[in-house]
Amino acid sequence: MSPKHTTVFERDPATSAAVERALADTVARPFWIDDLGADVARYPALAGDAKADLVVVGGGYTGLWTALRAIEREPGLRVVLLEAQHVGWAASGRNGGFCEASLTHGEENGRSRWPGEMEALTRLGLENLDSIEQTVARYGMDCDFERTGMLAVAIEPHQLNWLAEPDAADGSDVFLDGDTVRGEIASPTYLAGRWDRRSTAMVHPARLAAELARVITGLGVVVHEGTAVRRIDDADGGVEVVTDRGTLRAPRVALATNAFPSLLKRNRLMTVPVYDYVLMTEPLSAAQLAEIGWANRQGVSDLANQFHYYRLSADNRILFGGYDAIYHAGRKVRAEYEDRRSSFEKLASHFATTFPQLEAVGFTHRWSGAIDASTRFCAFYGLARRGRVAYAAGFTGLGVGAARFAADVMLDRLGGHETERTSLAMVEDRPWPFPPEPVASIGIQLTRWSLDRADHREGRRNLLLKGLDALGLGFDS
Repeated sequence: MSPKHTTVFERDPATSAAVERALADTVARPFWIDDLGADVARYPALAGDAKADLVVVGGGYTGLWTALRAIEREPGLRVVLLEAQHVGWAASGRNGGFCEASLTHGEENGRSRWPGEMEALTRLGLENLDSIEQTVARYGMDCDFERTGMLAVAIEPHQLNWLAEPDAADGSDVFLDGDTVRGEIASPTYLAGRWDRRSTAMVHPARLAAELARVITGLGVVVHEGTAVRRIDDADGGVEVVTDRGTLRAPRVALATNAFPSLLKRNRLMTVPVYDYVLMTEPLSAAQLAEIGWANRQGVSDLANQFHYYRLSADNRILFGGYDAIYHAGRKVRAEYEDRRSSFEKLASHFATTFPQLEAVGFTHRWSGAIDASTRFCAFYGLARRGRVAYAAGFTGLGVGAARFAADVMLDRLGGHETERTSLAMVEDRPWPFPPEPVASIGIQLTRWSLDRADHREGRRNLLLKGLDALGLGFDS
């Protein structure tokens, strides 16, 4: 048996005193939502029964894009959006702000599942990202949109082969050797990188949600916050959306509830909430920023199974997240799961390894949020209630960009339109459900342990991971 490989983050960990110092002044709140301030628009709760042409359930990206695309397609349509908390309160206000073109959570994941469709899926994903960029410009949306691309970095020798593919002829996707990638961003952990300039934009996630809400209400959509939907009942000619504030009757409903329990029984086992953890630094000074470079402001992700992602904010803070992905038995979404000290300490230590020249930089915010993970690691779609209810769920952390595509899929299906989108096997297929408890918890924990073990065995996957790969349940993004 080969000896256990020591990862880069275990070779030179930060001291506990340094980690404590870096975390000492953090607040347990999402930076993005804090940064909106007190002036963010709020919308009244539903007050009594009403009617609509389309009801959208969920005030995150999927619901907001669905409302916008619906009103763009049919001006004058009576669209009502219901949100249990506030617009952008959940994953849409807590994510890293990586707006990616991929609809399949990466080339490898997509190609392993729908090899015959990857050319079309790649094109459609880029067209979707182009459309997001155009929409931001058309409506003057203030969301710090920067299409700076994505830099994938190898931090272990065995990862170098994963970057060995031909450069794009137009220079949009290029390999960077060690010296070149460290010239882009000065981290001693980088061995090489691949910079895809077209695939990803950086956004302020909470501002994107707030701006989408501003735009749709300006176009006539009615938004009700503080209005939790309890159930959906069949009714003559449509459905009734029953809330704690009244009932909405409509011929069509779009469900965009993310990691929260589905309102449809058929989808109760289709996703699990997995908690992801994030730190945000204080703003870097000009001198500190010069220490690391990063003039091109790309998003960054390393190539480990347990990977980190990080980026610069508009005011030159560094968001640093990922690595731990924690599932709590029972599929619960609870506030007490959000402040996990060991995960934040791990992130602070790994940040110090990644950027030792920033040892004096502290963190201001720590937070977490639930990701709606599916067994195929990207969104799935469907219709229910005799074609009157559409849904999209299971984005597995890649919904910032894919939510707009999901909106068009749901609207196509609700309208009975046959389009290129609706004919895709990726759209028509349903993933395997997760098993009920306690099997789900045992399986997820074993898979997480196996992925960590693979990182310690130079990427070699054990029998469990190979078996999941064979069943189409493995993941390699």
